[in-house]
Amino acid sequence: MSVIVAIAAIALFCAGAMALAWWIAITSGRSGWADTFWSFTVGIAGVAAALWPLGELTARNWLLAGIVAFWSLRLGLHIARRTLRGGDDPRYAELKRGWGDQYRPQLLLFLEIQAAVALVLAVAVMAAASNPAPLGLADGLGVLIAIVAIAGETVADGQLSRFARNPANRGKVCDTGLWGWSRHPNYFFEALYWLALFPIGIGIGHGWGWLALLAPLMMFVLLRYVSGVPPLEQHMLRSRGDAFAAYQQRVPPFFPRPPR
Repeated sequence: MSVIVAIAAIALFCAGAMALAWWIAITSGRSGWADTFWSFTVGIAGVAAALWPLGELTARNWLLAGIVAFWSLRLGLHIARRTLRGGDDPRYAELKRGWGDQYRPQLLLFLEIQAAVALVLAVAVMAAASNPAPLGLADGLGVLIAIVAIAGETVADGQLSRFARNPANRGKVCDTGLWGWSRHPNYFFEALYWLALFPIGIGIGHGWGWLALLAPLMMFVLLRYVSGVPPLEQHMLRSRGDAFAAYQQRVPPFFPRPPR
């Protein structure tokens, strides 16, 4: 089947899945379900993109399907557990405060933009999967990047969860572990994960593989400058005040560095 048909089918799936995510988030009152749905939507779209029958399936197709599925299950289940416990992403509280009476339509638009992001990620996976070269050292590098990123994000999420569950930390800012190296280590490792597509997708004479760079570049811009760091830090400044302002002075916002 043609690339255009494949991309169109994945686009329709992503748009429909995020419309359902919007309905569930509105009716349940828990915006965390939107992020849960997005994680699984990207996973399903990415696996479909990796295995779409544009040609003969190779070991690279299955490799990409596997690492995308593992990433999706880990992140989706983590957010689902947090949402079931009653926790929510403070970014949505900040967006709701800013949107006011227009919260519902604005949230739908926001989630459909996330559907478009999911589509771009799926296209990047498809580009990487279409590399006709046999598996080699570059693929090993990509897998290593993915493992480091998933492990780092898992550790960061665990450290933050343990910090938040301790009653003694109520009202404080988590600055231990990886959170002493970066104010948003989970976002850093999220962007790093998508960089894994690039070495896997690049091959001699495989011009389409450069599209794999779209994924890490887009995720970096979105997480660092649009929907990740800015709204979350606005919320933290309002809720933690001077403590978070001091944390901003000590710790870099995205790329980790050793604590001073």
